[in-house]
Amino acid sequence: MRKSSIALAMAAGAFALTIFAAPLPTAAAQDVAAARTSVESASTKWVWINSDQKYGKFFSPANVQVTAQVNGVATKIVAWTRTEYTPGGAQETITNYDIGSVIDDPRKLAYSLALVEVHPQTREVVYLQEYFYNKSGDVLWSKLYQEPRTVKEINSQSFDEDFYVALVDQVFHHGERERQHAADRWIELWKTQAESGATAVSLADTTTMRLAFGNLIYWEWVETKDAAGSVVEVRFMKKALNASEGTERIIKGSAWTSSAGWSDMLPDGLYTAIHEDTPEAHGLKRLRAFIKGYQYWLNRYRTDSPEAHRNK
Repeated sequence: MRKSSIALAMAAGAFALTIFAAPLPTAAAQDVAAARTSVESASTKWVWINSDQKYGKFFSPANVQVTAQVNGVATKIVAWTRTEYTPGGAQETITNYDIGSVIDDPRKLAYSLALVEVHPQTREVVYLQEYFYNKSGDVLWSKLYQEPRTVKEINSQSFDEDFYVALVDQVFHHGERERQHAADRWIELWKTQAESGATAVSLADTTTMRLAFGNLIYWEWVETKDAAGSVVEVRFMKKALNASEGTERIIKGSAWTSSAGWSDMLPDGLYTAIHEDTPEAHGLKRLRAFIKGYQYWLNRYRTDSPEAHRNK
């Protein structure tokens, strides 16, 4: 069920980036050129992360750098990633970036390199530079992203999730990849069945969970099926839970229906009480138990946490 549902979201979502073409100062341009020359070197060791029918994802451990820290905890990580393309992946990428006038044949696009900045505390990735190449290593298209750059929050629907996991694990070694692929990555919060036979189930993504400002922050997937077992509605939401008070609020999210497709949710941002004898009350119990049992995981990367939660 999860795989088919997530495929729906991936089919609907794109990972387009805002493009700015302001020129760099001369010194900065020289630094950019030097960094790219270094990572393009034949001696660069690319480590495989993951592959599917469209993309192969790699990163260069030697080029992972911590560029900012607070209390000895990394808050910014800069690194190079590499994506290799099948014709299908190349076509999808060309469409998403709207660069068909530059790369007119997807078979010409072999791989790309990207310089990214990772923010572990907020699960964010920012693209700084990108270069698209043919098989001979010639640059077909490139872009240096200037401020304000697009910030991408990483969740189960993110193209960049594999990159985020590999880069954060390279610095912290706290088990992001293990949790990403764990059998219990998704925990069921509640499930209901109507007299009509329709069912609804709520799943919480433990990879996204963290404690911040007295709240549990996480992403939740709520899926409704009709009596025949067909998915008719999906809600994918980032939530903040005040477990001690039993209140929650939706920070942002998107919704899908079989008739209208995907649309952004417009939450009011207000906390609402979770009442007893409701499905959500059962979910609250599960989340409270998770908070109690997984303090180490939930407090990872915190800049105000004890030494045990800091970089290894």
